[in-house]
Amino acid sequence: MLIEFDDRESDSPYIERVWRSRSRNGGTFLSMADSNIELVISRLPGSTAVTLRGPVSRASNVDCPPDGRWLAIRFRMGAYLPDFPTAALANHRNVQLPVLGDGRFLLGGLAWEIPRFDNAEQFVARLAKAGAIALSDHANALMEGDFGRASQRSLQRHFRQVTGMTLSRHQQIQRARSAASLLLEGRSLLDATFDAGYFDQAHFTRSLRDLIGATPARLARERPQLSFSYKTSAR
Repeated sequence: MLIEFDDRESDSPYIERVWRSRSRNGGTFLSMADSNIELVISRLPGSTAVTLRGPVSRASNVDCPPDGRWLAIRFRMGAYLPDFPTAALANHRNVQLPVLGDGRFLLGGLAWEIPRFDNAEQFVARLAKAGAIALSDHANALMEGDFGRASQRSLQRHFRQVTGMTLSRHQQIQRARSAASLLLEGRSLLDATFDAGYFDQAHFTRSLRDLIGATPARLARERPQLSFSYKTSAR
């Protein structure tokens, strides 16, 4: 395996999951489409980088350097950083945050200690207290189908503003990632097609090629290296 991953869930209202990884050898992996914003700390020999990474609507091939270590805070859908509009971060328009000589980094006009795998919640709670991160109740309401007094159209517009993509695209990404997980677990192509909610294998193949970066047959046969993935629902 090119990259080794470790992850844990979070009880923070802002954090979906915290993951870390390391590479031993260089190579290429499939970076899947992703709906979430992530704060990623990259450590390569002689350098440290802190990156605010936005959602990505299509898969791509990515080169992975050897001897690297990464830590990422994966924010929940509906979490956003007021100083960095999510749409402006989408599709690889990532922001490299300045790293200071003492090892801290700048975000929201303040210097922050680089978080660790075990203290991400405390770090993000401080961000929230400083107003550097916020939650959108409207985005969550749309995902749950709770429109309240707002129209579906206005909620969809707000969802796109907060998350950088339409609800439909988010659902497509979730479905494709769920299907990829099923295939990597050894489920048959037919079972994965219908269990993930696809109507036919042609639709299944187009979706995974676009959003995962490989056809279902290739995933099942070759089990190529993917970007960070975990068990997810098709919602």
